[in-house]
Amino acid sequence: MALIDLFTRRPAAPAAPAEDPAPRAWPEIGETWKPEGLPVAERYYNQAHAVVLVARTNQDPYGTYYLVACLGCHFLSTRTKYHDSHIRYSLERAAETANSHAGTCRALPRELPTRPDEESARRLLHSWVLTMPRRRRDPHQYLDLDLGDFDSGRLELQRTNEWIHTELEALAIEQSDLLSARHDEHTGTVRFRILPQPH
Repeated sequence: MALIDLFTRRPAAPAAPAEDPAPRAWPEIGETWKPEGLPVAERYYNQAHAVVLVARTNQDPYGTYYLVACLGCHFLSTRTKYHDSHIRYSLERAAETANSHAGTCRALPRELPTRPDEESARRLLHSWVLTMPRRRRDPHQYLDLDLGDFDSGRLELQRTNEWIHTELEALAIEQSDLLSARHDEHTGTVRFRILPQPH
């Protein structure tokens, strides 16, 4: 063997393939989350990559309505101020609000709201109906209910409009002294009314 052979570099034996690192656990940020009863129309990222959702809450002969919800902070908006009144969001207004919020919010993604079971969802809806008259100036007058009255709780409830209607009809039968249901001949829908409560 020649002396030169002692100093010839030989390729090192290939290293054993390193194991792939365990996937890092990331919080669910809502990219693919589709809460029941709230079809997602648009998504925006906030400064920390939490999703800001624009989701449809209802559609009727007068329009289609949306809410804006941040899955980082607890920002939730269902209405925009128009002159002296507050009106439900159109898609365009909801998108503007979501984009504006996303541009300034730095909240990290948080865990998505869990969907309540049937009994919990039913109790939640009933509690909202019971507390609605107290939020009015005169709780002793009747109060017409609209699906929009439940918009601020829709992420918590995660149920369809049909489910809400069915539960309200059942509640109107169970507690007829609290809630009435009547068929509206003009729209063909069932209308609900919270009845005046005794002093």
